[in-house]
Amino acid sequence: MIECMQHNQKIIPDLEIIPIPAFEDNYIWLMHNGKHAIVVDPGDAAPVFNALQRANLSLSVILITHHHPDHIDGVAALLEKYPHAKIYAPKLEQYAFEHTPVGEPDVIYVQEFDLNFTVLDVSGHTIGHIAYYAEQADSNHLLFSGDVIFGAGCGRVPEGSYAPAYQSLQKLAALPKKTKVYCTHEYTLTNIQFALTLEPNNQALVERLSQTQKLRDLGRPSLPTTIAFELATNPYLRCNSHEIQTTLRAKNLDEFKVFCMIRKLKNNY
Repeated sequence: MIECMQHNQKIIPDLEIIPIPAFEDNYIWLMHNGKHAIVVDPGDAAPVFNALQRANLSLSVILITHHHPDHIDGVAALLEKYPHAKIYAPKLEQYAFEHTPVGEPDVIYVQEFDLNFTVLDVSGHTIGHIAYYAEQADSNHLLFSGDVIFGAGCGRVPEGSYAPAYQSLQKLAALPKKTKVYCTHEYTLTNIQFALTLEPNNQALVERLSQTQKLRDLGRPSLPTTIAFELATNPYLRCNSHEIQTTLRAKNLDEFKVFCMIRKLKNNY
């Protein structure tokens, strides 16, 4: 064990998770207990500073899921202001800042929150991509997933990485269905529109489109999602769908090949 000292959502008593919008469509997730804060994938320091100062919070921990600039470029500035913050990042990737390298099956204990995060290897979007999963006795499980999964979608996958990406999504699909999933991009609406081209008769998708459009019209995030919601509406987790296979003329293909077809179609959507 490694030890360290939907919108504004209370996950367990006195614990709140806030989405901090950044760039055009990123969310930097901030978890706090009224005093201490954990920040996930801070690609931009300025909005994080503002959120911490407004709530009078001290930054204790930074969790990094992968090395892309929109997930790490705010780290250096945050460390200047909060030099004692502890940083965890994928052990298979290189970083310029000091950090504790982690990978599956490491467990990070955050003392200020009395909370364990299990590290999951979820390669595909990048070779070293990880996610942070916290399981609670009251079923308030949560997952900081980076770019491995989105609302009704998944992250882009480099050629040659389709197999690990598919396996990573299958790993997430096996988590408890009530698990709240905190993705880092607001792509849900476009993803649903694409999914409906594959599965137009999926009533859960039709309803999700309406719900998501209403949220976005109000300027509200469509996230977090849940594993159950994704199993019902995410085409990358529904490669066994008869309708999807029929649309793709892929009835005789295995589910992995269907996944590859869907991902390649989305690249050009």
